[in-house]
Amino acid sequence: MNIFGLFEQRVADALGRLAEAGKIPSGLDASRVVVEPPRDPSHGDLATNAAMVLAKEARMNPRALADLIVADLRDDPRVANGEVAGPGFINLKLVPGALHEVLRAAVTDREGFGRSTQGGGAAVNVEYVSANPTGPMHVGHGRGAVFGDALASLLDFAGYRVTREYYINDAGAQVDVLARSAYLRYREALSEDIGAIPEGLYPGDYLKPVGEKLAREHGRELLGKPESEWLALVREASINGMMDMIREDLAALNIRHDVFFSERTLQQDDGGEVAKTIADLQERGLVYMGRLPPPKGQKDEDWEDREQLLFRATEFGDEVDRPLLKSDGSFTYFASDIAYHRSKFERGFASMIDVWGADHGGYVKRMQAAVKAVTGGKGDLDVKLCQLVRLLRGGEPVKMSKRAGDFVTLRDVVDEVGRDAVRFMMLFRKNDATLDFDLAKVVEQSKDNPVFYVQYAHARCASVFRQAREAFPDGDFSPQRLAETDLSLLQDEAEMDLIHRIAQFPRMVEAAAEAHEPHRVAFYLYDVASAFHSLWNKGKDLPQLRFVNQTDKDSTQARLALVHALKGVLSAGLAILGVTAPDEMR
Repeated sequence: MNIFGLFEQRVADALGRLAEAGKIPSGLDASRVVVEPPRDPSHGDLATNAAMVLAKEARMNPRALADLIVADLRDDPRVANGEVAGPGFINLKLVPGALHEVLRAAVTDREGFGRSTQGGGAAVNVEYVSANPTGPMHVGHGRGAVFGDALASLLDFAGYRVTREYYINDAGAQVDVLARSAYLRYREALSEDIGAIPEGLYPGDYLKPVGEKLAREHGRELLGKPESEWLALVREASINGMMDMIREDLAALNIRHDVFFSERTLQQDDGGEVAKTIADLQERGLVYMGRLPPPKGQKDEDWEDREQLLFRATEFGDEVDRPLLKSDGSFTYFASDIAYHRSKFERGFASMIDVWGADHGGYVKRMQAAVKAVTGGKGDLDVKLCQLVRLLRGGEPVKMSKRAGDFVTLRDVVDEVGRDAVRFMMLFRKNDATLDFDLAKVVEQSKDNPVFYVQYAHARCASVFRQAREAFPDGDFSPQRLAETDLSLLQDEAEMDLIHRIAQFPRMVEAAAEAHEPHRVAFYLYDVASAFHSLWNKGKDLPQLRFVNQTDKDSTQARLALVHALKGVLSAGLAILGVTAPDEMR
């Protein structure tokens, strides 16, 4: 039950009646009308912008239109009072029974409460991580991995049909460097003294297992051969070894993709899909031979002072046109990326979401332009950039990892603080803001550690039911029985505040899914957990507010209904984030 969605329909009905009565024009576009919680809770339970967004089209003063809408809404038995504020905002105060009915719905439909049909089963492709297969994942990769995985879960919860995808960048020069680095480790595994790793190759110890496997499988047969004879074989083995390691790192965070898409497959058979994509753009007059002006004030690796094949990116919102071929005739990364997103569209994904690192910010407009071009305007690409992670321990920067050589690996962090702490804290800040991740603070058992505070709330909910079973051994605390209890016994201000927050869960899910912002779920969980802990502490001072009262079974039943609904919301929200919901904290 989504009380905000119900009242959006209620406002639409009011507008229809007012139009029928000739008080406002008919056919007003109500698509921008929303019903949401007021910014100040003292203003009521619900607020709507209906009069503000419709006044111009209706050719009416916003307050005059608001007065008409409020007059209609006051007739609703669920509305205790309606007021017009400021230039025309409408605030509604509901009768307590209306919120009690939302609570009853949350108890009855605990597994489904908050789930939405907003997505209507539409297919969405969420591509995330997509780290180059040249080494272990670092903490920055982890933020994108957690963000993308939580976003996919959120969209699924909101009714979309989601495919999780990983794009393997295995066609560039970096994989040849990887192969040469692995070949050194192969020689090392055969007891050669390889000395210091030459500059330009990957120095980390993580390639030793690849070299050892090559030695076991090929013995000394690759030694002494020219690079042209062993490069392809070693490259394949290296990519497979790195992807196995990356999959293991992701599994440690409980992240699994539906699709692993290889960039190399786009360039098979004389250019394959990349060549076809360029030919299609050429046929439509969207590529041409031309020269690019030098970049203004910044380095642009794509710029070359020569005549070259360019994509008309400026026709689709980009600042300059973009090259598709390098001076040696090979494809640019951008050309491959265009073909890749064309592939997504051809696989049925008009809606695409890419999760990238902060250093790719300058690439967003050109890629969105390309998607518009290759889909004929039918495809949509939303790019979410994840900013840097500053890794600290007690406020001090963490030293580099010995295994990786020049950065801290994601696996090291997961092994030290646990999956739940990593996942929750990676989402407890908006993706486009830099994140300070303190290894000491995320394992503290205090209110200052959000993941502990939220998980502790769930564990406390479970403990309430254990206490109730001890106090009332023959009591029936099933959801069916709790839904039948007299919820009007819940009247304390702190109880009503918690009910109100629970009622916001369905709307929060829809808003977060629409904005592609899973951090909203983490923020909401912390807020609702805080409200619950406050109510718990209030019960210490006021025994009549305790969740379990042996002398008052009726109030106990009502409060257990409240706790049951909260436990369901916490469990569902934590599941979206990929964090466990423990029944006990040790």
